[in-house]
Amino acid sequence: MRLPAILAALRRLYGRPDPSSRTDPLALILRENVAYLASEERREEAFAQLEKRVGLTPRDILAAPAATLREIGARGILPSGTVEKLREIAEIVEEEFGGDLAAVLRLPPKEAIRALRKFPSIGEPGAEKILLFSGTLPVLALDSNGLRVLLRLGFGKEEKSYAKSYRSAREAAARELPKTCRALIEAHLLLRRHGRELCKTSHPRCEACPLRARCRYYRALSG
Repeated sequence: MRLPAILAALRRLYGRPDPSSRTDPLALILRENVAYLASEERREEAFAQLEKRVGLTPRDILAAPAATLREIGARGILPSGTVEKLREIAEIVEEEFGGDLAAVLRLPPKEAIRALRKFPSIGEPGAEKILLFSGTLPVLALDSNGLRVLLRLGFGKEEKSYAKSYRSAREAAARELPKTCRALIEAHLLLRRHGRELCKTSHPRCEACPLRARCRYYRALSG
């Protein structure tokens, strides 16, 4: 089954996803770190509170009381760790990027990815996602949910190394998609949602999945 047909089936199931209006790289990094291991809804709530009560500039965050940051981070687990991460992010932007992370978007892709990986919780996939959602780099960035969906459908090969599995699936899938940020953001969002709602790590809801007839994982389960 070709990927455009897969995405069309997911679009019929979930509707067309609404891309985030956030394109600022610092906002995207802060959102990733504001509530550790929180649900999407709780993370969005924490980020909204950070913006409302503290602000999203490095100076805002460094000036904020630890108690306020801890209260915001309590929507996830280990809120004290969240305080440290948010302050670390602000310090990196101030000390290494002159207070303005937007300049990273003007770097060549490899340099931009290397720069973004300086931040907590941002690996190569996360850095690519920031560049994608900022409209800077048309690359199929995947989170763990989207990666799982693609591997189960037969795109790429699951390796012992997460990084190798990620690159294998991304490269196999990217060959079938338009090289535009808009199309790739939609693919990211649809695959992520499917991984969260039906194609779960444990106890996937294959009986409700419109892709099961052509899913390699489902066929293996069914014998």
